[in-house]
Amino acid sequence: MKQGWHIGVVIPARNEEAHIREVLEGLPEMVDVAVVVDDGSTDRTAEMVNTTSVNCELLLLEGRGDGVGASIDRGHQHLLSVFNAPFISVVVAGDGQMNPHDMDALIQPILEGKAEHVKGNRELHSEGYNRMPKHRQRASKILSWFTTLAAGQPIGDPQCGYTATTSSVLQNWDWGHSWAGYGYPNFWLINLARRGHSIAEVPVASIYRNEVSGIKPSRFFMSVGWMMAVEHHKRNLAWLHPKNLTPHTLFALISYMLGWSAILPFVSNDLEVELLSRGIPGILLCVSFWAIAHVFDRSATRVHRELRLNATT
Repeated sequence: MKQGWHIGVVIPARNEEAHIREVLEGLPEMVDVAVVVDDGSTDRTAEMVNTTSVNCELLLLEGRGDGVGASIDRGHQHLLSVFNAPFISVVVAGDGQMNPHDMDALIQPILEGKAEHVKGNRELHSEGYNRMPKHRQRASKILSWFTTLAAGQPIGDPQCGYTATTSSVLQNWDWGHSWAGYGYPNFWLINLARRGHSIAEVPVASIYRNEVSGIKPSRFFMSVGWMMAVEHHKRNLAWLHPKNLTPHTLFALISYMLGWSAILPFVSNDLEVELLSRGIPGILLCVSFWAIAHVFDRSATRVHRELRLNATT
């Protein structure tokens, strides 16, 4: 427990017999409950969990091999059934790539009432990405840009899964609408923004050894990119709800519609016909309208968050 908050930890693990004991033994004393979700491991991960001594209550849940996102969801939901009082759910990977000493700083914005969801940002740390392979660093920057667009607010290092979330967010989360695999952090960030929840980032260490990632880049970018595009449009369409409609959201919607109409050959309007007649290419029009839309989108996201905060205080 920390400052009146119970602390729960969700640890998704798949074939992590080499690291899971170290992860569990390194958990800070403030942790009340740790939930390890074994996502269909074929090694001795479960055995290692059951034979490790920790300073908190330790639970092992059996997953079905349906992805890291589904495992994290299962862990969050289990903590909802464990705690009766307000709590913070911290996600720690089972591969040992997250420094347990960073947990105190990770939950601090929640303790101070400054955020409802806090995510680690390895790039902000004094050692940066450390030994992370260069191609993964480049991929992280690209995904940061796309996640920023999709979430309507600046997002750094979106693939860092070291997060802390308040129980109030979890209690009202739509568990039937989720993302099971890689890309889970991006999905959460976009939908947290859609719901008007406050998000903060803190520096965390990047720990890399000689691990080989199981992610296939082309498949990952295709599936996660498509998911972010869909969730982005769902978030924008949610602005049509009367309680969300403000001048910022209206202008954002209009600009996005103009952007699409600039590249769809069967849709046009007088403004675009006039601009095209002046020699401005359609793709340039599209990019211009979408850039304007993103500016309004950021403002709309901020206003939506402020309105929600005022309604709950």
